[in-house]
Amino acid sequence: MAHDGCRLAKGMSYKNAIAGLPLGGGKAVIRQPKSQFDRRALFEAFGRAVANLNGQYVTAEDVGTTPQEMALVRTHTVHVAGLPLEADGVGGDPSPWTARGIFLSMELAAHRGLHRPLSDCTIAIQGVGHVGVALAQMLRQAGAQLLVSDVNAAAAARVAIATGATVVGAAGILSAEADIFAPCALGGVIDEVAAGKLRAKVVCGAANNQLATTADGDRLAERDIHYAPDYVVNAGGIINVAAEYLGWPQADSNARVEATADRLADVFTHAETHGVAPHTAADQLARQRIANASLDAPDELAVAA
Repeated sequence: MAHDGCRLAKGMSYKNAIAGLPLGGGKAVIRQPKSQFDRRALFEAFGRAVANLNGQYVTAEDVGTTPQEMALVRTHTVHVAGLPLEADGVGGDPSPWTARGIFLSMELAAHRGLHRPLSDCTIAIQGVGHVGVALAQMLRQAGAQLLVSDVNAAAAARVAIATGATVVGAAGILSAEADIFAPCALGGVIDEVAAGKLRAKVVCGAANNQLATTADGDRLAERDIHYAPDYVVNAGGIINVAAEYLGWPQADSNARVEATADRLADVFTHAETHGVAPHTAADQLARQRIANASLDAPDELAVAA
């Protein structure tokens, strides 16, 4: 758990850097008690823990939590975002913004890697949680053919009914006949075995830390599979969270999300120019931006979403 938390925190740092946000990066992991517990009390206790960090860390809604639970955290600290939606559109579940950025990035990746629009693509979505569902709806509207898989078979069935997707078993989604693989569940899904099993020629999804190791990104490149680095394409949620916390107008947040594909294009261009795989290019750009920002603003706070 600690290892996963550290990897996620690093990913948040890189995500915020690539997105051009004036934020550092961090991640909180709450261990769920094995026995029966009071969920309200748990999140209030978490709020007190965040408050003790005196603003050096800002938490937000993420996997396994809701805006309503962030409101419980808010009773003990102001350093929280992803709160219930306000009348001006600020706040709320950041998943639609994450999905929007992925959709735009997928359009670009399909054009570069497959030379055709999404309407001519079959897309395999692994995981139909909040982001996966929103992404499936966008892709359906774009005319794409969908394959969906989830460890919760009932959830996959609901999405299939709503979008006309075909349900694929969890064990078969990686090797499914698809043009694009969209990992939208938990991380580490692309390991050495998976990298050799994929039939898709583009990987673009919402999950954090999709590569089990950096070597797996090289394996994808060796197979001429176009990988859209996760923290580049899934930044829509943290952009919305940042706008909420920093008080930016929603229009500014929207513009940053709409520019997600432009940032991915920069990564692809850097990769081609320097002869490296896209995941390496993204890391290089992120580290350079962090180094430059550290010279100007050494006290940036850490944000997780």
